[in-house]
Amino acid sequence: MAIHSLDSKQVYRQTRLAQPTEDILSSHDFAPIDEILGQQRARQALEFAMSIKDKGYNIYAIGENGLGKRTMILRYLNSHNSVVNPLYDWCYIKNFDEERCPSVLKLPQGSAKQFKKAIESLLNKLVKALPLAFDNDMYHSRADQLKNQLSLQQETLMQELSDAASQRHIALTISTLGDYQLTAMQNEEEAHTEESYDALSESDQVRFEQDIQFLEKKLRRVIRTLTEWEDEFSDKQKEHDDQVAKGVLSHYLRPLKKRYRDQEAVHQFITALGKDILENLDLFLDASEEEASLAIASLEKKLPRRYQVNVLVSSHADQTLPVIVEDNPSYHSLFGYIENASFKGTVFTDFSLIRPGSLHKANGGVLLMDAAKVLERPYVWDGLKRALRSKQLDLSSLEREVSLSGAISLAPEPIPLEVKIILFGDRQTYQLLQHYDPDFSELFRVTADFEHSMERTENSESQYAKFIASIVQENQMLPCSLNAMERVVEFSSRRAGHQDKISLYSVEAANLLREANYFAQSAAAEMIESEHIAQAISARDHRVSRMQSHIMESFKDGTTLIQVSGTKVGQVNALSVLSSGDHEFGVPNRITATTACGKGEILDIENKVKLSGSIHSKGVYILSAYLNTMLAKEQRLPINCHMTFEQSYGGIDGDSASMAECCAILSAISERPIFQHLAITGSMDQFGESQPIGGVNEKIEGFFDVCQLKGRNEQQGVIIPHTNIANLMLRQDIVDEIAAGRFHIWSVSNVMEAMSLLSGTSLDANDELHILALAQAKLSSVRAFQASHK
Repeated sequence: MAIHSLDSKQVYRQTRLAQPTEDILSSHDFAPIDEILGQQRARQALEFAMSIKDKGYNIYAIGENGLGKRTMILRYLNSHNSVVNPLYDWCYIKNFDEERCPSVLKLPQGSAKQFKKAIESLLNKLVKALPLAFDNDMYHSRADQLKNQLSLQQETLMQELSDAASQRHIALTISTLGDYQLTAMQNEEEAHTEESYDALSESDQVRFEQDIQFLEKKLRRVIRTLTEWEDEFSDKQKEHDDQVAKGVLSHYLRPLKKRYRDQEAVHQFITALGKDILENLDLFLDASEEEASLAIASLEKKLPRRYQVNVLVSSHADQTLPVIVEDNPSYHSLFGYIENASFKGTVFTDFSLIRPGSLHKANGGVLLMDAAKVLERPYVWDGLKRALRSKQLDLSSLEREVSLSGAISLAPEPIPLEVKIILFGDRQTYQLLQHYDPDFSELFRVTADFEHSMERTENSESQYAKFIASIVQENQMLPCSLNAMERVVEFSSRRAGHQDKISLYSVEAANLLREANYFAQSAAAEMIESEHIAQAISARDHRVSRMQSHIMESFKDGTTLIQVSGTKVGQVNALSVLSSGDHEFGVPNRITATTACGKGEILDIENKVKLSGSIHSKGVYILSAYLNTMLAKEQRLPINCHMTFEQSYGGIDGDSASMAECCAILSAISERPIFQHLAITGSMDQFGESQPIGGVNEKIEGFFDVCQLKGRNEQQGVIIPHTNIANLMLRQDIVDEIAAGRFHIWSVSNVMEAMSLLSGTSLDANDELHILALAQAKLSSVRAFQASHK
């Protein structure tokens, strides 16, 4: 059976987005996509979760970074932004009954700012109207009348007391401290001195003392009467002030109450506000410096803080679905916080200093966050779970979690919460949450699992072209030509590692287009062409390939030994992939095998020195089993085989070199030389069948580049498993060489086919030139030699 090398069409699948007769020339001829590309499973999960209002149907979007999960979900939400829950505006207002517990005011969507302006307008009017109502002739006349009545009553009563004292030769006077005094008089003008008083007869002194005691009792009754009259005056004055204020308030509150008569909560607040203004008229009549300084709007407005409306969340009347992306989900940014202010060294707070968080802004809509960022910030995950379970935002209980002192100045009324949470994260984080947090499965019942790639068909290529058009238009790039768009599709297929798939790592395609747009603009081109795409790919590869260049330099100067021509026994060129973090590239490795008399052991030197991983060791055991099955079914191998990766000084893992290792051992046993112009990659099972491996494109390109450095010939090529043909999306220069017959890709189904190519042996098991026959012949001669020397 002949083995044929692959042709150029098998190693690269081109894209044709439109027939030449179609009027499609650039990305402007494709309608931008408005759906989640290639993610039907995730889209259905999203639609399902958004349609259910029950608690717990939040979403965890699983996928690696770069898939464009956030962009695709935002695009879906913006195009399907039907209201999930009724939307409201939320305000905090003064609770006049309990100042420490500000009240929540729920207003119709889009009306909070108008309500705030209406209250401010009311207060501005009252700040001017109330002082005027208390500063006019009618008010002063009534106040003077009440005051004159009191003064007349007081004077009459005190005059009666003074007259009664005078009749008893006693004077009623007021001291400098304001106290009333009763003094015995010598005559109408002079009071008794101590000497004159002592000179009086005992009976006169007794009479004076009795009269003074009598008058003191009467004075006390008079003072009580005066106090009662002053209280009555104050009550009358307060009643008068209230009547004046009520007249002003009634005039200004009546239209406001009428305007909000259908909103009971607002109506109650306006009523309570009017009542509190009556109880605190001094705020409007005698505003102190402190009160003026603590005004909300400005020092000029002098609006009392207690009557302000703190608009926490306000939306447009025509807004449909709030969609908030929280990039930094810290405790305060997510749940809100209460600010503190200072005035003359005193720290204070009130309801007007309550600030909203992302949950407040997303209430009634959707909040998107990165799961890892939520979990790494203190208290955030617990606070989020508590809010979702209780379906309310309670600032006081949340703030207590992070308060060091435990002293909370305010305990605001909780706000009802109706929100969908979408967390973005990888599968490991998802599994950890499922395993360690029993609440997670109850609160995030919907999983949106994002695919890494989608099938590559004519329809999907057309959809991907629309996706390219979306990127171009959203980023305001130059239009992308049809050929350039085809190259981007092919680039994404290469990134997917499969001819029949397209990578859904949208960030890679977007970055490629941005960089190609830069090169097109630098060249003053009118649109992005295929050469600009190639230039962007080449420039990126050059930026990240320092390690690759360093390793290739070692092949060029002979530091790393490699043969790309000739033959050698027990030596084969295997292929591996190295990674520098943001760049993967292939390099050839020499695998050598030697034999010596022994007990039939196959010794892996890497394993002996603990430089091999478990998967590589498994591959060695598998090929050992295969060789023992083929060569030692009846008799034990009379030799030991030693195998190693030459010039490998670090750990190795993976089984993609197991076919190469098997071929090296067969060559060493049979002493059949292996062509060095060929390299091989692929794993094998215990029956010798080839199995697919990863990084096949990078491996082929790595060997091709080394051949370029060491000297090219037309026999050079790479052997790959037959199942890896679909993964081939090679560089254009290699495709051209394959088309010209100067480089070859061979696909094999089993290790015998690979050995036939590497050593030129027959595939006919009955042929004496079959590699197993050659190996058995050598083993037989070894056994005969050992038997003759026992």
